[in-house]
Amino acid sequence: MRERKRIDLALQGGGAHGAFTWGVLDRLLEDPRLEIEGISGTSAGAMNGVVIADALARGDEATAREALHDFWKAVSHAGMASPVRRTPLDVWLGNWSLDHSPGYLALDLMSRLVSPYQLNPLDLNPLRHLVAERVDFERVRRCPDLKLFVAATNVRSGKQRIFSREEMSLDAVMASACMPTLFRAVEIDGEAYWDGGYMGNPTLLPLMQHCASRDIVIVQINPIQRPELPTTAADILNRLNEITFNASLIKEVRLIDTLQRLLGDQGIDIGCYAGTLLHRIGGDGALADLSVSSKLNAEWPFLCHLRDQGRQAAGEWLDAHFDALGARSTLDVESVYRDTETVR
Repeated sequence: MRERKRIDLALQGGGAHGAFTWGVLDRLLEDPRLEIEGISGTSAGAMNGVVIADALARGDEATAREALHDFWKAVSHAGMASPVRRTPLDVWLGNWSLDHSPGYLALDLMSRLVSPYQLNPLDLNPLRHLVAERVDFERVRRCPDLKLFVAATNVRSGKQRIFSREEMSLDAVMASACMPTLFRAVEIDGEAYWDGGYMGNPTLLPLMQHCASRDIVIVQINPIQRPELPTTAADILNRLNEITFNASLIKEVRLIDTLQRLLGDQGIDIGCYAGTLLHRIGGDGALADLSVSSKLNAEWPFLCHLRDQGRQAAGEWLDAHFDALGARSTLDVESVYRDTETVR
């Protein structure tokens, strides 16, 4: 058997849409030609990352695939008691959004009027218990086969904080997934943290600095473009959410591309940026028609639907680009991340 190709993964956050990433990971872990060296994750991407790290520390890729399945099944099970569920009409119509759910509408309204310090004084978060139950963080910190990085946002300084595998903890993962309108800031060593997506969703630099693999595969689950102009309050907030949680990634990718094109081609030393090869598996088609409310939909059929979409996207990407790994970037930065319109 020929040598396996090593890749790094950059996993975006996006609530239940992280099940699309589960599908991508399931397909990549299934491929015997690949080896995952490092993962940088934010929010749901961070949860997928620690589940894999914990599984690889006690087994192999098959163990990791099973652990991801069990984790998302547990997410679905925990959501069964939630009042935030689809209406019978939406179920009948096959609409995955929660836009008409009384529970979702009440939660959305309360989150705009009352802070989580008032609305949730006990700081209850079912995901915290679920992750603690499924992941042994001592084992994650000892995992020799995977480099892991999780991003969070320092509330007071506004700066990004990267937690490496060696310092990984339940608090670090929950900080990376802490939506400030729903949960209190997570305190770590006297500092308060919110969702990492505001400053790095996900961040690429740690992979370039600490991993030997040249190939970074970005799994992007927040749509970049939408052809329709949002006009309703819900659609406007949805689009703002997508733009906000894509901004840091777009800037970082454009920086890498600019340095490589303008400086690297002139023989100027640009350090870890020089040899980086960028790839992208996007959920644009599968996720573009889903509203922001569906990120709270933890129904098992929906999660399985997203998983299947992720597996399909990863399979199509492998068929088209596997031979490019180690040789060239397959991400067309100009068409995906740059605005081609000129301001006159």
